[in-house]
Amino acid sequence: MTSVTERGRSTARLTALHAKYGLIETLRVPVAVIGTLVFPALALLFFVVPQRTVAENPVYATAAVISLAVFAVMSNALFSFGLTISENREKPWDPYLRTLPAPGVARVLAQLVSTGALGLLAIIPVIVVGGLLTAAEAPPLRILAGVLALCVSALPFMFIGSAIGYALPFKAAIAVVQIVMFSLAFIGGLFLPPVLFANWLDAISKFTPSRQAREFVIWAVEGGPLEWWVWVGLLAWTIGSFALALVLYRRDQGRRFR
Repeated sequence: MTSVTERGRSTARLTALHAKYGLIETLRVPVAVIGTLVFPALALLFFVVPQRTVAENPVYATAAVISLAVFAVMSNALFSFGLTISENREKPWDPYLRTLPAPGVARVLAQLVSTGALGLLAIIPVIVVGGLLTAAEAPPLRILAGVLALCVSALPFMFIGSAIGYALPFKAAIAVVQIVMFSLAFIGGLFLPPVLFANWLDAISKFTPSRQAREFVIWAVEGGPLEWWVWVGLLAWTIGSFALALVLYRRDQGRRFR
């Protein structure tokens, strides 16, 4: 029993250490961090705030703030996992780390922690702009529920980013991540509310993790009934993208370490 406890403590310490240096490495490139933090808030400032019909309506404004918060978390997850993994695969340091006796779960958890921390930072400017310049409103407990819902709905994007990172070299991953990110944002209703979609586009949109994440977070913040396709879709995307990332990880492991 003691050995199990000691192993758990050791894994926790290694996770904290990897997360710390992962954040330090990311912060050494301020442009990447600034882009993640600023772009969603600028989108809210330039495209939502000037539209007073939306900005002055509490329901519409809250939905817009939530949509761009989902976009902030999604873009951070796709870029952090997709580009970081693909870049690390091309460096000699990453294969060396895999040969160390430290458990691989520590590195995976550290990536989740560091990416999650940046994701939470990314939604702060969106909430601040929305709270100051729009009529968006929600009780503190509902905001906390929304943040927890954002954490849950970020999982599919993390696994999709991981799959891209293990499948493609760095230069190709940059292009694919951008295409996936903006495609999911537009079709998922993060830039344009789904109520304006044509019927066929709205039907397709419901199958995307971005639309499901949007509706899930709106439900967490505003309450009301939760459509079955939202939680079923998120669960299916989480399991499916995790399985794909695992397959691609094992393929990469077999190619470079056999």
